[in-house]
Amino acid sequence: MQGLPAAPPPPTVAAPPGPPPATMAAPPAMVPSTQAAPLTPAGVPAMTQQQARPIAPSAPGAGFAPQSAQGQPLRRMDDLRGERRETVQGGTTIIREPDRTIFREGDRTIIRHNEVDRFRYGAQDVRVERRGNDNVTMVVRPDGDRIVTVTDDNGYLVRRSRLLPDGREIIIIDNRPRPGWGGPGGPPPGPGPRGPGFGTGLAVGAVVGLGLGALFVDVAPPVVSIPRERYIVETERASPALLYDTLTAPPVSAIERPYTLDEIRYSAPLRDHMPRVDLDTVTFETGSWELGPDQVQLLAGIAEGLNRAIRRNPQEVFLIEGHTDAVGGDDDNLSLSDRRAESVALVLTQQFGVPAENLTTQGYGRQYLKVPTDGPLRENRRVAVRRITPLLTGQAQPQ
Repeated sequence: MQGLPAAPPPPTVAAPPGPPPATMAAPPAMVPSTQAAPLTPAGVPAMTQQQARPIAPSAPGAGFAPQSAQGQPLRRMDDLRGERRETVQGGTTIIREPDRTIFREGDRTIIRHNEVDRFRYGAQDVRVERRGNDNVTMVVRPDGDRIVTVTDDNGYLVRRSRLLPDGREIIIIDNRPRPGWGGPGGPPPGPGPRGPGFGTGLAVGAVVGLGLGALFVDVAPPVVSIPRERYIVETERASPALLYDTLTAPPVSAIERPYTLDEIRYSAPLRDHMPRVDLDTVTFETGSWELGPDQVQLLAGIAEGLNRAIRRNPQEVFLIEGHTDAVGGDDDNLSLSDRRAESVALVLTQQFGVPAENLTTQGYGRQYLKVPTDGPLRENRRVAVRRITPLLTGQAQPQ
């Protein structure tokens, strides 16, 4: 990328603080409300001036606390519920929370949030600028690395990369059209084979406009020929070697083409092409997305595997998924699962040094129960980790 300012010299950074005693209530990191900001066609709020600044770190596990209309931190679902604002546009119900938006259309419901908040956490500086038809957010870290996120006019992710102090660039996600796609005349108009968000200007509002269906991919479920215990790995019984092998495993079935991040997030049969790790030892209090100090330390094993995989290939991308059981309201479960996935990603970065830009998060509520039951079940209240690099690149072959 051209025209980026030189990185400032990295300052001396103190060692991260240890977890607070169990008797302390860890203060959360405050996230300003974007509820009043206009939604982009992609379904995320337009960037505000409040977002163009770093977020001060908090105690490990405390997560993010959105602000109420009165500027108070919201730390539990009971408090957050009263802040929702619901409207209907066409056939889509839109539920705005202070820092998230839920979309419901027919039998499909999704939740959207801005992942740049995680990158701003503990940053040295945040810069937002306009370049042609693109919006560029650059987060400067204390070590001098710069995380660059490029979105198009509609709010869709075009590109994400890490710029190192020596000038090298590591491309993490690239949703731009590739040479040769669409023939000599270039890509055809419309969403194209990679779907909404593939390339600047190719999407015209899949969430607010075209409908939720534009974000989903119609693919057949994979044929899984490997043993189930290697396809769905549970951390409680997994060795470090098995965790690493799962986090670097190829797809279980062939990948037809590259897919956008949104297509991967919202298409379960597509995600199921990749093995996953269930963090079955990590638990949350009812209605909360904060992790206690004892739960934070339980993430050390998966963090080691992630860091090892990213050292091997700095372009790896991992999806952190949040899931709930079937008890409670659908909106509560969807929001809670999305926040819990984000809290896990924050801890992996803050406490264990997993690069934030190599992680992406998404909550699914009760939509994909591990054990089909309407009752409360610990196995369904889970966070999972899945390698999605082959789905983004479309280059890997099945094992």
